[in-house]
Amino acid sequence: MTDSQRLPGDTYDAGMVVRREVLGGEHVDRATSTSNDFTDEFQEMITRYAWGTIWTRDGLPRTTRSAITLTAMIAGGYWEELEMHVHAALRNGMTPDEIKEVFLQSAIYCSVPAANVAFKIGKKVLAEYEAS
Repeated sequence: MTDSQRLPGDTYDAGMVVRREVLGGEHVDRATSTSNDFTDEFQEMITRYAWGTIWTRDGLPRTTRSAITLTAMIAGGYWEELEMHVHAALRNGMTPDEIKEVFLQSAIYCSVPAANVAFKIGKKVLAEYEAS
């Protein structure tokens, strides 16, 4: 769908605002600039539904949504996405201690080996965060 085909107030537009706020403009620009005929509809779908329908809801604060997302990434073993969402969690206002608590709880409910990988990723992201 092109910009001219979207209606004002479309969930895509709201989703793009939140997606940029949570993931950062640089990440979103990179993801959308490499989109092509094969991936365009996927980018449209995640912007509209994940970001424009779920992340824009008032029912949970962004820190809680980030905690849930971190847990889901650990449970699924989605390590690249976990790294991206640790950055997002910090951007959303989660503290390093809160992220640590999510990882500790995930050790019990998702597995100790999965939490071990999460801590390795989290340590890397937090070092980058503290250095910037």
